[in-house]
Amino acid sequence: MAAPLTPSQIATVKATAPVLKEHGTSITKLFYDNIISDVPELKNVFNLTNQASGAQPRALAAAVFAYATYVDDLAQLKSVVELIAHKHASLNIQAEHYPLVGKYLLNAVAKVLGDACTPEIAEAWTAAYAVLADIFINREKQIYDTYDGWKGWRKFKIQKKVPEASGITSFHLVPEDGSKLPSYLPGQYISLRVQVPQLGHLQPRQYSLSDAPNTDHYRISVKKEGLQADAPGLVSNLLHDTYKEGDVVEITHPTGEFFVDPEKDGKTPIVLISAGVGITPMISILNSTVAAGSSRPISLLHGAHSSEARVFKDTIKDAVAKHPNVKSKVFLTTTQAQETQGVDYHFTGRMDLRKVDQQDDLFIKDASAQYYVSGPSSFMKDVRNYLIHVGVGTERIHLEVFGTGGE
Repeated sequence: MAAPLTPSQIATVKATAPVLKEHGTSITKLFYDNIISDVPELKNVFNLTNQASGAQPRALAAAVFAYATYVDDLAQLKSVVELIAHKHASLNIQAEHYPLVGKYLLNAVAKVLGDACTPEIAEAWTAAYAVLADIFINREKQIYDTYDGWKGWRKFKIQKKVPEASGITSFHLVPEDGSKLPSYLPGQYISLRVQVPQLGHLQPRQYSLSDAPNTDHYRISVKKEGLQADAPGLVSNLLHDTYKEGDVVEITHPTGEFFVDPEKDGKTPIVLISAGVGITPMISILNSTVAAGSSRPISLLHGAHSSEARVFKDTIKDAVAKHPNVKSKVFLTTTQAQETQGVDYHFTGRMDLRKVDQQDDLFIKDASAQYYVSGPSSFMKDVRNYLIHVGVGTERIHLEVFGTGGE
């Protein structure tokens, strides 16, 4: 257990926050470059696409800056810690990894800051890292303790591949050992990893579970992403083009802080707002809630490029037809002449929440309504900003920020 920070150390860490904001990405990029170079087996853990694009160094820099800013009020970081702890658990990060990460991160800080990294600053940040590592180690242990004996990566067979829409395929995954599966909370995800021949090592990706929990298989629905210079889409292309029914992949226990518990808040309205393949966790939430016999109001708002790109449209139509508490509105960027407004879609163009009924579809006047948002980051940011603008408290807005079902 790390010793609590002294007032002097807290003051030093907070005073260096602006410096970390200025040089944060340089520090975290150097950290990743060095640790991956010296410990090459970590290439099997890190998403190298996010490394190449700079997304992961930027994300870590933002997290370090937030920690420095709120080091004396860590309650402000609860949601960030929860997000990262679940992501770490999905990748099977263990307590013994933290000293190694600390060594390379603090070395990167010293290297980038140079003479500005005084002994006082180095000591304060060493102590601060130890406190932060303890927070993650303890929270991740709590998560692992709920896994009921499932440790690390397990082998699963692809039982079925089901085309769902243009470029989107569902994979039904069953344990290779034939054992029954633990349940999960609708909206959660798994990590899946496969060997990537182009890179010569394993690569993990996170995919939302796209159906209500059952005991014999998990379902994920994966969009085939375009291959580009910085290598996005490697895993999704392999799954679509190379992996067949009967082939084996590895996955970790379902996890994630983005979920709806069908057994709780039975009368609270939920609004599910998604774009593209971001609908996958929403289908899990929808199917689980109606299967539980819940009468809570559910409004599903979805945007897609076209009807051909819409996934699970029949599932949604069936739920609306059978359950009076379920309603749906669809935005299509492009429509066909044979499609009927009000039947095949409701609005044209990109999703614009100003166009939907603010009470019947968004429950704006209901202070208990909960909002779940999934899709591209810019889409989620726009939706969040709109909801805040019309008076929804941030504590009622839940974003699936890892990026759903894509690469």
